Amino acid sequence: ELDPDGNRRAWVFYCDPASPQQKGALENNHEFLRRVIPKGKPMDHLTQSDVSLMMSHINSYARKSLGDRSPYEAFAFMHGESLLKKLGVVFIPPDEITLRPSLLQ
Repeated sequence: ELDPDGNRRAWVFYCDPASPQQKGALENNHEFLRRVIPKGKPMDHLTQSDVSLMMSHINSYARKSLGDRSPYEAFAFMHGESLLKKLGVVFIPPDEITLRPSLLQ
C-alpha cells in the first residue's frame, strides 16, 4: 500500500495454502484463543467487550520469543500505552491471566 506521495505504507504477505509454518505467531494466538473458546463452541454471542477482555488476557501473557515480555509490553514500549488504551486493551498482571473458558462466563 502506498501513501499519496508514493511512499510504501505497508507490506502485504499472503501465506501459501496449508502452510501454517509461514504464520507462526498467528498459529500461537489461535492456540490461545482455543484455550478460551474450545473448537466447536459458537462465537456469535461474543460482544466487543468479551473479545477485548480475551485479547487483553492473551496479549498480557509473556512469550519467550519476546524476551519473556508480553505482546502488550512490547507494543507499549514501541508505541506507548495511550494507543493501547484507545484500542481498549489493558494489561492483566501475570497472576491474574485466565486462558480458560471460565474467562467469558
